[in-house]
Amino acid sequence: MSTSLGPVMIDIEGQELTSGDCELLRNPLVGGLIFFARNYRDRVQLEALIASIRSLRPDILLAVDQEGGRVQRFREGFTRLPSMQKLSALASEAQLRDVGWLLAAELLAVGVDFSFAPVLDADDRQSRVIGDRSFCSDPKRLTAIVRPFIQGMREAGMATTGKHFPGHGHVLEDSHVELPQDERTLEQVLESDALPFIDCIGTGELDAVMPAHIRFVNIDSQPVGFSRYWLLDILRGRLGFSGVIFSDDLSMEGAGVAGGYGERIRAALEAGCDMGVICNNRTGALESLAALQDFTPAAESKERLKAMRGRPLITSWQELEKSERRRRTRDWLASIMH
Repeated sequence: MSTSLGPVMIDIEGQELTSGDCELLRNPLVGGLIFFARNYRDRVQLEALIASIRSLRPDILLAVDQEGGRVQRFREGFTRLPSMQKLSALASEAQLRDVGWLLAAELLAVGVDFSFAPVLDADDRQSRVIGDRSFCSDPKRLTAIVRPFIQGMREAGMATTGKHFPGHGHVLEDSHVELPQDERTLEQVLESDALPFIDCIGTGELDAVMPAHIRFVNIDSQPVGFSRYWLLDILRGRLGFSGVIFSDDLSMEGAGVAGGYGERIRAALEAGCDMGVICNNRTGALESLAALQDFTPAAESKERLKAMRGRPLITSWQELEKSERRRRTRDWLASIMH
């Protein structure tokens, strides 16, 4: 049984562990698992699945994309969340904080460590992939809107992940299907799309960052997630970020520029990512693990990753159901979900 947080996050096939899943989870290079809607039937099934995963790998990081709106993997039995654009248009600062808390508290109560949230992309309504996932179209206003939401997540005991550094909302293309190109200069990016990341890093409110699969052609030849310049010189050096760097999904077409899966995972880790994420491609996950047989993660990466573990104040669903804050927040959300 491994208790080391390896540098690879994988997924599993269904609602129960298969023998192939178990073999993969036992690999010491695997340090994280991300859930999808196909892994979820209801809360009881999810809790049983998590218990079986934890019996194999007690320390593994369990993650999900539970942003709200069209990106909410666990629905039936969980509170339905609006898109962040709709939420930010209707919510007070206190309500934003409560919804951030609720999102985190429900996941933590069933044993999930964190959601890859919040989206810090300022969508100017031209991105095919961000759209209403964004809290706001103006990066200069976005921090003030998202900060209460972040504080609510942290109050529940969940680490936060800002995505997709340095901002995906300016480009039209969807990096799931192609590699977007951006022709702006570094200073233009840092004075616009990157502002929410800069602000939240400056106040210590981001525990992790996920870089975008975007090539800024006048800044570096590599997409951000494979760029030592972006991740080490800018994010860690100039901006002083000391938390976890997760790659975006290395199965996306935007990651294909790095080559096959073995080349992708090595390129991401060597550029400065602490953990590479590989979704919806079991062959790719196996190729990535094979390519890392001689790879030794940095000790500081392992320490950073430990900070992503959930620290729930409410440790069971039964306890959560007694919460007046949850009841009040659910009632308000139900009133706007139409």
